[in-house]
Amino acid sequence: MRFGSIPVDEAEGAILAHSVRQDGLSFKKGRVLSAEDVVGLKKAGRAEVVAARLDADDIPEDEAAAALAEAAHGAGTRVAAPFTGRCNLYAEHRGLAVVDRDRLDRLNLLDEAVTIATVAPFEIVEADQMLATVKIIPFAAPRPAVAKASAIAAESGPLVRVVPFRPRRVGLALTRLPGTKDSVLDKTVQSVGDRLAVFGSEISAEHRVAHEPASIADAVTSLAAQGCDLILVNGASAIVDRRDVVPAGIEAAGGTLDHFGMPVDPGNLLLLAHLGAVPVLGLPGCARSPKLNGFDWVLQRLLADMPVTRRDVMLMGSGGLLKEIATRPQPRQGPAADEPKAKRAPRIAALLLAAGQSRRMGDTNKLLAAVDGVPMVRRAAESLLASTARPVIAVTGHESERVRAALQGLDLVFVDNPDYAQGISASLRHGTAALPHDIDGAVIALGDMPQVTTGHIDRLIAAFDPVEGRSICVPTHHGKRGNPVLWEARFLPEVAAVQGDVGARHLIGEYADLVCEVEMADRGVLLDIDTPEALQAYGAGGTDR
Repeated sequence: MRFGSIPVDEAEGAILAHSVRQDGLSFKKGRVLSAEDVVGLKKAGRAEVVAARLDADDIPEDEAAAALAEAAHGAGTRVAAPFTGRCNLYAEHRGLAVVDRDRLDRLNLLDEAVTIATVAPFEIVEADQMLATVKIIPFAAPRPAVAKASAIAAESGPLVRVVPFRPRRVGLALTRLPGTKDSVLDKTVQSVGDRLAVFGSEISAEHRVAHEPASIADAVTSLAAQGCDLILVNGASAIVDRRDVVPAGIEAAGGTLDHFGMPVDPGNLLLLAHLGAVPVLGLPGCARSPKLNGFDWVLQRLLADMPVTRRDVMLMGSGGLLKEIATRPQPRQGPAADEPKAKRAPRIAALLLAAGQSRRMGDTNKLLAAVDGVPMVRRAAESLLASTARPVIAVTGHESERVRAALQGLDLVFVDNPDYAQGISASLRHGTAALPHDIDGAVIALGDMPQVTTGHIDRLIAAFDPVEGRSICVPTHHGKRGNPVLWEARFLPEVAAVQGDVGARHLIGEYADLVCEVEMADRGVLLDIDTPEALQAYGAGGTDR
């Protein structure tokens, strides 16, 4: 990749390295300069710009990021559209994030242009939480580096995946010494039960026995016979040696001791064993506390069908000093109010405006015109539904019954606009009123743009990031702005307040600093069908009337 100052006369096709704001121009960094842009720069008096040009062996940043993300993601994850060299992976459901740390390190040591950041291995993640971000640092990455990184990401299974928790039947054996109060045992049962409930499991059987090997052996044998998938043994006295009472009882039941002790504090005195295929844990004393401890780390993996070996336990020392963390969480509770929230995918809804009268089309309702055998409005709806936007709300008005019939069978929320004669502003007013209150933003799409694709919509969503100043995302092609537009939720009241048969374009000008232009590879975001001539030129196959 060549980078530096180049004459404006030679800048067509180059990637702008720094934003330009001059004499009415507002070009943001990363823009691929068109012939029209070059003319504008020259009129503004610019003689040169700092820009990048790609060589034959360079892969553009978005293409490189998408390729690496595709290689890295596994079961339980989804890949968002790339934007500005970044491609994010999100969790599809709750579970444990499984990350191959060794391969991740090898990948990040390859080339400074190619990076992946992930959540910590075996972190509990929620649906739609960000798991990883692939970031190509410059405007392009060397093809050999991307190929090698992708190979590492996929060489022995995906680099990042999410393993769901599976409900388990858990057996609990508690021992008592003379003088042990039932209230102490009850507290342990409550604490363990709360931990299990978070992951959809429960204590299905419980035995309270004397603190001696034979009684423990009987309890473990009984719990296994009752079909427990996991057996926990909580001693009235902490295990201090692998020949102590609880380990002896597990061995007397026919169990095998795998490992005693772990480099996690609290949680040092955990015992790992098994009876046939059933894992058996001897609990450390801290299991009575709701605070996070080493028992939780092992329990979470077992409840996600992740086998835990002696080696696994012995490698838990990194980050295992939990005792000194002042804000150490409780596994059965959410994060404290002052803790940063995990970054999640934005909640984006969509409005499909399909209420217009098609005055310029004469007697034809353009929304019902067949494009490749499919009504134009249905094509628009299907593109939205295949994106990550939810819910998708269709605003109907003129010939509402016929338009709804064309959309039959699709997972849409319908809103009627009885004021459709007032123009697009009425559809915006009725549509935004129906949007959920907890969304982060909404894509406003038109029913007469048959070449807007799911890829266009997901690319807008990938660009959306109000924290970084990308609150209004506008698609462009060769510098020309089109539709649909993604609006941050805070602007929706202003969108709803527009008047007449106009959209909210003026708001884009009023909030120019928060606008993000998202360049699209094709002109589908510019093409709308307003006249019979435009319909004929597009090659539509007629209408249903």
